[in-house]
Formats: sequence, structure tokens, C-alpha cells
Amino acid sequence: MSSNMCLVSALQFIEHGKPEDKSQIILSVRGKVLVLSQHKFASNVVEKCVTHATRAERNILIEEVCNFNDNGLHVMMKDQYANYVVQKMIDVSEPAQRKVLMHRIRPHLNSLRKFTYGKHIIAKLEKFFMKTASAMGVGVGVGGPVGVGVAVGPDLGPIGPPTNGGL
Repeated sequence: MSSNMCLVSALQFIEHGKPEDKSQIILSVRGKVLVLSQHKFASNVVEKCVTHATRAERNILIEEVCNFNDNGLHVMMKDQYANYVVQKMIDVSEPAQRKVLMHRIRPHLNSLRKFTYGKHIIAKLEKFFMKTASAMGVGVGVGGPVGVGVAVGPDLGPIGPPTNGGL
């Protein structure tokens, strides 16, 4: 069986398999998120792991990315495949963990603007903050949400330092 066929099988197990099979695949991804995320097909497996993991498993995978040195996360955000993994993590993370992830992304915003795939991360963050502002009943104007001291532009809102004392 080719490696791509193995990856297709892994995708099917993650989506439709028994919980213990899913957990085994997710366990095999741990510690390899950066490398696997940069591969065309393996990145799909990582995305599915993040999407279909239990809350605890998802937290471990996202924590792995949050604990990378700045270069590892930066590599992921500007990579043609890995940027989708980061976007998926933003989508599915718990609020506290999303805040940590965004805090780690924030220092890279200016450099991400120079890369095609980095711009995808910026667009995801802007979309997230637009949706969050709307859910809070805050109108979003050109300079940011109306009536609130939150900018949706380069600052990307109230990311601030993580509240759990991490980092």
C-alpha cells in the first residue's frame, strides 16, 4: 500500500472509525504536527485529527503548536499546507486556548502579510473577530467595532496575554 493510500485510510478512520482507532491515529500525530502539516496529504490527516479529536486530544495537539518556538509556528503559518492546520485550530479551539494561539500568532502579523499563505491566517483572524463582534452585538465599522475600543485591523482585537498565566 502506498503512503498516500495509508493517509486516505487514516482519514477514513478518523472520520468514521471507532473512538479507540481515532485516538491511536491522533496519538501517532502527536510530536509530529509541524512536519506532517507541511505535507500535502498528511496535512489533511492533521486537520481531521484536530476536527474529530476529543476535547482533551485536541487540546494536546493545539498545545503542541502553541509551545513551538516562534519559528515553528511561523513556518506553519506561511506554509502552503500547514496554514490550513493553523486555521482549523483557530476554528475548533476552546476560547482560552484560542486566546493563547492568537497571542502566539500576533507577533508575526506584519511578516505574514508578505506571504500568500500567511495572508490566509490574517483573513481567518479578521473573519473570526468580525463574527465575534457581531455575536456580541457590536457594529463593526471601518476602524473596528463601533463603540468599543477594539480594532479589527492590524491589532486584531482583544487578544492580550493569555489569562491562564501560560507562556
